[in-house]
Amino acid sequence: MRMEPSTAFFSPGDACRRRIASRFQSCRRTADVCVFTITDDRITEVILDAHRRGVAVRVLTDNDKAYDLGSDIERLTAAGIPLRVDRTQYHMHHKFAIFDREHLLNGSYNWTRGAAEYNFENLTDTGETAMIALFQNEFNKLWEALG
Repeated sequence: MRMEPSTAFFSPGDACRRRIASRFQSCRRTADVCVFTITDDRITEVILDAHRRGVAVRVLTDNDKAYDLGSDIERLTAAGIPLRVDRTQYHMHHKFAIFDREHLLNGSYNWTRGAAEYNFENLTDTGETAMIALFQNEFNKLWEALG
């Protein structure tokens, strides 16, 4: 199997959000999401769609942002998506997601409408096995620690 080349996307603009949506739409087995906050309803909808298709979605997020006005975390948990939040005085400030253990999205891009419309942010997409393993290990470590 030939690996897709790594690529990068930038905001403002819709490129980052479209790549996130595309990865959720093509995901078949697992999606591990570790993000500071989710407030973009368009992203939340593709997460919920993946969950409804039977993709095992797990979400890690920051406690200070999880229940902010506009946060979609309660919608995800109400749908039955497993969620864990950081409960420290510090921030869980990561912004990455792993799809089927084959694709990694990572970068400064916040999963918010403001990031798409106004912020200068970035998102990389890679299928590099070593990078995916490093991020999967970090996700698993945080999932256990925040359980």
